[in-house]
Amino acid sequence: MKLTSKGRYAVMALMDLARFNNINPVSLRDISLRQGISLDYLEQIFSKLRKKEIVQSVRGNQGGYVLNKKAKEIKLTNIFDAVDEKVKTVQCKKDSKKGCNGKSTKCLTHNLWDELENHINDFFEKKSLEDLIKDNTERRI
Repeated sequence: MKLTSKGRYAVMALMDLARFNNINPVSLRDISLRQGISLDYLEQIFSKLRKKEIVQSVRGNQGGYVLNKKAKEIKLTNIFDAVDEKVKTVQCKKDSKKGCNGKSTKCLTHNLWDELENHINDFFEKKSLEDLIKDNTERRI
């Protein structure tokens, strides 16, 4: 199981945005410089986040992006879903009658990995952007 850079960068960028969101809209250029993420890549990510209404863009000289909801209302699963990130621990489709690796039955450890996937997704469903910001602030003190 591996999260792609798209999912990790989306969370990093939104944490950055949430930290500065109360002041003014935040430019992708500023996020790019602070987080070391390519501006082109951020534009792709924020296009998806905007379509899923997690962020909204503000035009003008002081333009940029703001969160569309409060940080505590944005769960990690919302972010991953917006950027088409899937947390999967098994190769096969969960509801498929076919087994793993094209065999007629599921592999011996299928239920183990399936259960792990459920725990991971439950963890991401419970964690909000606000939780991450608080955790990060507490660790810096």
